[in-house]
Amino acid sequence: MKLYIVIFVFICFGNKSYCQTADLSILKSINKNEMPCWDKTMQITSHSIYPALMITPGSLFLSGYIQNNKPMMRNGLKTGLAIGLNIVLTTSLKYSINRTRPFKKYPNDIIQRTEVGQYSFPSGHTSSAFAMATAVTLSSKKWYVAVPSYLYACGVGYSRMRLGVHFPSDVLGGMVLGISSSLLVWQIDKWVKN
Repeated sequence: MKLYIVIFVFICFGNKSYCQTADLSILKSINKNEMPCWDKTMQITSHSIYPALMITPGSLFLSGYIQNNKPMMRNGLKTGLAIGLNIVLTTSLKYSINRTRPFKKYPNDIIQRTEVGQYSFPSGHTSSAFAMATAVTLSSKKWYVAVPSYLYACGVGYSRMRLGVHFPSDVLGGMVLGISSSLLVWQIDKWVKN
């Protein structure tokens, strides 16, 4: 896993001119043109992550409690831990890397369509959505839970680009970080149980 992270960081930051050009080009194609109805939908999608992050671990835990299913209760706790770990890692990276938001760096090319904090990399909304999707998938191990969970996470990532607040590499970084956070919590749980 460490090798993948090193390769990802090298690709994104090793050849800055090529990556920034590709990043900006992709973002411009996603962010262009005014579409008020679509943009409102993207704002709703983007902001829906906040209640989802609270409801999901609580629902898993409560479902396990009602059914007297201790593994599901534990999955609810692990989901909460994975989301918490992800938030800490994402926030730490944002303030360590200090990447400028695309609408600030390219004000003539990118339209800001929602209010955000100061730094861009990685996308916190995307990392949270993918941490949640991975945790739910690991909890249920059913394709009909995994597919909608990851489609939702992809929708959140796309919305951040459409709203002009993240580069594609921010979203990709968030995706990797979110998935990794949940996998790490599940792996630590295996070690603790053995």
